[in-house]
Amino acid sequence: MRGWLSKIIHRKGRRFQCSLVRTYREISSASVDELWQKVVNLADVSWHPLLTSTNVPNGLVPKPGLIFQAVTRLGPIPIKIFVERVNPGEMMSVRVLSIPGVEERVIYRVESTVCGTCVSYSVTLSGWLSPLIWSLIKPRAAKVAAALAAATEQAANNALSSKPKSLKNSCFDF
Repeated sequence: MRGWLSKIIHRKGRRFQCSLVRTYREISSASVDELWQKVVNLADVSWHPLLTSTNVPNGLVPKPGLIFQAVTRLGPIPIKIFVERVNPGEMMSVRVLSIPGVEERVIYRVESTVCGTCVSYSVTLSGWLSPLIWSLIKPRAAKVAAALAAATEQAANNALSSKPKSLKNSCFDF
C-alpha cells in the first residue's frame, strides 16, 4: 500500500505533489486525416465537452510555442493553452495553464488500426490541487475522445449526403 501511495503523492519540502494520469480511447470509422483535421482545428471546439470557445482564427495550423486562450464550460474562466509538441497526422501535446497549484498536460493521438481509426485523449494532472480539479473535470474528460470521434463521423456523413443529386446513382458515383 505504501509503494502505491508514494507513486501518487510526492512530498517536496512542505508541499505535497499529486499526479493523476488517465487515457481515454475511442475507435472511429472516420479516416486518420479527417480525425487529425478535427483535432488541429483549434478554432472549432464545438465537439469538446470541456471547452466552449477559443481565440484562434480559422485555418491557423498549430505549431509548438503557440499560446491561445479558451473558455471552459465549467465557468466563464479564460484559460491559456500552450502547444508543446505537434507530430502532423499523429500527435499533439498541449499544456493547460489555468490556475496556480495545477499543471495539466493533454495529448491527442490519432492512429490507424485494423478495427478503424483510434483516437486517444490523455490527461496528466499534477500539483496539490489536482485531486479537486480532477473531481470536477473527470465526467467531461471521459467523453472527449468519444465526442471527437462522433463529430468527425457526423461531418463525414454530412459531406457524403451533400453530393449533387445529378451525380448520385450514376456511373460517376465513386
